[in-house]
Amino acid sequence: MSISVLIMTLNEEKNLPACLASLDWCDDIVVLDSYSTDATVEIARAAGARVYQRVHDTESNQRTYGLKEIEYKYPWVYTPDADEVTPPDLRDEMLAIARDRKRPESAFRIRYKNMFMGRWIKHSSLYPTWITRLVRPDRVRYERDAHSRCLTEGPEGRLNAHFIHYSFNKGMNAWYDKHNRYSSSEARETVVSLREKRVPWHDVLSGVPEVRRRALKELAMRLPFRPTARFLYMYVLRGGFLDGKEGYHYCRLLAAYEYMIVIKTEELRRREEGLPV
Repeated sequence: MSISVLIMTLNEEKNLPACLASLDWCDDIVVLDSYSTDATVEIARAAGARVYQRVHDTESNQRTYGLKEIEYKYPWVYTPDADEVTPPDLRDEMLAIARDRKRPESAFRIRYKNMFMGRWIKHSSLYPTWITRLVRPDRVRYERDAHSRCLTEGPEGRLNAHFIHYSFNKGMNAWYDKHNRYSSSEARETVVSLREKRVPWHDVLSGVPEVRRRALKELAMRLPFRPTARFLYMYVLRGGFLDGKEGYHYCRLLAAYEYMIVIKTEELRRREEGLPV
């Protein structure tokens, strides 16, 4: 018993070869492509992957289509991004789960090591952050337009091994382009949250990291000087300074992303009120 793989792509010719090379043990790889204009599709097919194409609208819709509308050879599906590499210890841990047919879990979360300028930026990247990457497609669903959230029907587990995340392989321009898109979705969610929701104070001190992180995000939406607060939190309180100059630059990038969300939120609010932008 093995596992299947789903990789969602858009112009990933720089990242996809390393991702696929780390998955050479898998005999059922699906690439769901958003009509790339580079060599992504050719690279995927040359590696033996099944290629499907769909216009990307939202991340949650794309993941839902990939998991619900495509048939897989195995019950478990691993869903790495194209800029992620799967080490042998993670492979072995996932295969052990697949071989145990009595596992009750619907999904597993995995930690990652985020690489920037050739260094694992452990403190600046909020390590450990747990991402859902191994799922039973019939027992999960996704929500949120960007940074989609996986909801499971049944228990959820965690793996001991890590995957390696090379989020800057395509260069700074690509990073800014991606976060420009993300910040637009975040701004829309912020406007709705400020209008309709309250800070779940009882969750701020939750022992469940995912619950605590969502509560802190709701709180952060209401803070003044959010970009500065984000930088100080990441660089000082979370120990980003321990990651050297790479940590400093990364924390500055996070603050810039926060400012993109803030100014776009203000734009949306002004448009709602009929004010000039």
